[in-house]
Amino acid sequence: MHSSAVFLIEFGAIILGLGLLGRFAGRFHFSPIPLYLLAGLAFGEGGLLPLGTSEEFVAIGAEIGVVLLLLMLGLEYTASDLVSNLKTQYPAGLLDAALNALPGAAMALLLGWGPVAAVVLAGVTWISSSGVIAKVMGDLGRLGNRETPVILSILVLEDLAMAVYLPIITALLAGVSLAAGSVTLAIALGVAGLVLFLALRYGRVISRFVSSDDPEKLLLVVLGLTLLVAGIAQQLQVSAAVGAFLVGIALSGEVAEGAHNLLSPLRDLFAAVFFVFFGLHTDPASIPPVLLPALALAVVTACTKIATGYWAAKRAGISAKGRWRAGGTLVARGEFSIVIAGLAVTAGIEPSLGPLATAYVLVLVIIGPLTARYTEPLATRLTGRRKQPPAARATKTEALPEALEPVDDGTADRA
Repeated sequence: MHSSAVFLIEFGAIILGLGLLGRFAGRFHFSPIPLYLLAGLAFGEGGLLPLGTSEEFVAIGAEIGVVLLLLMLGLEYTASDLVSNLKTQYPAGLLDAALNALPGAAMALLLGWGPVAAVVLAGVTWISSSGVIAKVMGDLGRLGNRETPVILSILVLEDLAMAVYLPIITALLAGVSLAAGSVTLAIALGVAGLVLFLALRYGRVISRFVSSDDPEKLLLVVLGLTLLVAGIAQQLQVSAAVGAFLVGIALSGEVAEGAHNLLSPLRDLFAAVFFVFFGLHTDPASIPPVLLPALALAVVTACTKIATGYWAAKRAGISAKGRWRAGGTLVARGEFSIVIAGLAVTAGIEPSLGPLATAYVLVLVIIGPLTARYTEPLATRLTGRRKQPPAARATKTEALPEALEPVDDGTADRA
């Protein structure tokens, strides 16, 4: 009885604290993810007040959080959208992988962590945060801009790449042989291809089977199906997160919209628990030694993400200002980076990888909304000064008062 009371007190305090942190972040219009990570650091190993009885439940909640994050991402897209994006935007996806994965791999090798850690850290630096980016674009009123489909295409390609990347990581971390790893990857690709085929050919049938006018029944069926498929996927040595993502892709229309509305609060709850769980297993004292490498990696990969977005938007015929906005928006890392690093932390391949990933995500999840907002005006100001001679700038300033100068808010680049 005493232990159950302590559990309720601890877990209730965690949820209440996360709610207050979320409200604080919302008031100042930034992502609550860094605050959740800091909360985990405060209550984890070496923190201010380590948890006791509730840690096992938090671990289970964290697994559910990962599953729901990937399910909700899958609900955003249809199978036809994914196929179309693969055909038109794959060059941008390849450039994205090259520019942003290689710095992480190089850093791991420079630190002497070995090839497996290099593959893991490559994934941490490669994948942008779809959740943070979607929120930032909504806050800035850019969902209707012409560069937005380019941004979403890159995010979709990254999500698809996870279906191949996560099984590879799982096999490497488990230390299985090349043959066993190849079988795992083949199973993952086979399952992904099968689900995409079923979604394209029988998506409406699946959606009708799941559909219900009763929100309670719809919630239970979708959530139960997702957890079941995720569990089966994990049993087959395929990532549970990939299984959940493919379930989301298979659902479409009103079912996807209804499930999204019903599951959003659950996703937010368990995703917050997931970020706390990651922080719980990171000793705050282990972060200072890796802070400089994390900062260096953050600066380099912020620049490479901006370059990726700029090139992809230019290829799509977007104006210069829209290109800079696309690049700046893609900088934020978040849930995917933590998921990948969490797999490595659980496997215990490199003690410093978790702290470095935590510091890296903390830096970029704070900088990301700032680069989304200020990359374009800063780049416009700098490039304008380089192109224009001083005399011309002075004449323009005198001829056009500051109050009458045109301001580009992105509406010119809207579809």
